[in-house]
Amino acid sequence: MGNRWVPAVLIALLLIIQGQLWFGRGSLPNVAMLSQQLDDQKQRNTQALQANERLEAEIHDLKEGLEIVEEKARSELGMVKANEIYVQIAR
Repeated sequence: MGNRWVPAVLIALLLIIQGQLWFGRGSLPNVAMLSQQLDDQKQRNTQALQANERLEAEIHDLKEGLEIVEEKARSELGMVKANEIYVQIAR
């Protein structure tokens, strides 16, 4: 009778391990989903890094030169220099 319990316990442990593999926290579908989330996050990080680099370049230009300040004032604030005529073309 004792010999019958050993295979039953081993089969039960095997089923538990298989259940964890397919449905548990470290299951194959869960790992695939986390891998996809990681790839998406890496892509967002790359986009954020590029945006940060553009902003750093713009900050550097604002600190070093006045051309970009004048360009920003003209495009965003509508600055017009003395003796200039503002012409707007409607399309």
